[in-house]
Amino acid sequence: MSQLGLNMTADDLPPRGRRRREPSEGGGSARRPLMLALLALVVIVLAVVVAIRSLGTTVNDFTGEGTGSVSIVVAKGDSIRAIGRTLADAGVVASEDAFVNAADSDARAQGIAPGTYELRSAMSGAAAVTLLLDPQARQINKVAIPEGWRLSRTLAAAAKSTGLSVDALRESLIRAPSLGLPAYANGKVEGFLFPATYEFSPDASADGVISAMLTRFNQSASQLDLEKASAAVGLTPMQALTVASILEIEALPADYDKVARVIYNRLKAGMPLQMDSTVNYALGKANLRLTAEQLKTVSLYNTYLHKGLPPGPINSPGDAAIAAALNPADGTWLYFVATDPSSKTTEFATTYKEFLVLKRKFQASGG
Repeated sequence: MSQLGLNMTADDLPPRGRRRREPSEGGGSARRPLMLALLALVVIVLAVVVAIRSLGTTVNDFTGEGTGSVSIVVAKGDSIRAIGRTLADAGVVASEDAFVNAADSDARAQGIAPGTYELRSAMSGAAAVTLLLDPQARQINKVAIPEGWRLSRTLAAAAKSTGLSVDALRESLIRAPSLGLPAYANGKVEGFLFPATYEFSPDASADGVISAMLTRFNQSASQLDLEKASAAVGLTPMQALTVASILEIEALPADYDKVARVIYNRLKAGMPLQMDSTVNYALGKANLRLTAEQLKTVSLYNTYLHKGLPPGPINSPGDAAIAAALNPADGTWLYFVATDPSSKTTEFATTYKEFLVLKRKFQASGG
């Protein structure tokens, strides 16, 4: 057994449960300088961060309205930051943030539309926002197609306005079934390039132009419920569209529904339609009067020689003509005559005798 401590008295022993403090454990007074140093360091770091952030709020930006001309494209779905990046890359603005900051200050910037814009080099962010909101800066090619235009005329107008060639547009017609042409068109595009005013960007493709016109037709057909409504009058959608195309040429809008009834009455009676408009289409002409020889033109579109409707539309009809073809007026008429072209008066007859009276009125008016 060890003899260590056997000779110690009670006063020599350390207190029970307590440890003797070493000289090196000097307490809080030794740690205080270290804590003060750490606190000072934190303050310095925070000051540096604030200073850096303060410097970061100053973005690189041009001043003024800029010079020259720069064409840029805002794609569909582009965010404000994406537009800013496009502008900065093109040298329109000094930095992406210059545009973003200016856009954040103008609530209208959220309405910047997709398209091609004519801007300038070295513009301030604010000036770029303002110009992008100016309709005059947006480069668009407008194509206006009136009701009753034939396919050939529509393609020529589209080519002239967009800079595309007619040949390129005709090549797109081959792909029409994949561009929105309804199945009931059987691949025929005449009548389906809807009459409306279209806007195309400078880089529009031929397929894009044709697709836009077919899409617009499908919208109209859906609104008019063309397929169901044509069945209600005993026609296919193609036949209803054919009737509408005849109305566009043969009648005034106020008389569309009455002329539609004449067409249906003649079809029901087994009478040829005898419409000059369909013969003109076969001839590729647009004459008000046809000669006896022209009326003998060999074509399925010659409704003097063939009973029933022609094989398809002879132009692109609009909403009013299509609606009239689907909703003909009530009546027993079999004839109609523009008795006074100068006043745009059209009269209707049920019998051939009545028709002859109207014909004489037409002749007397100088027709």
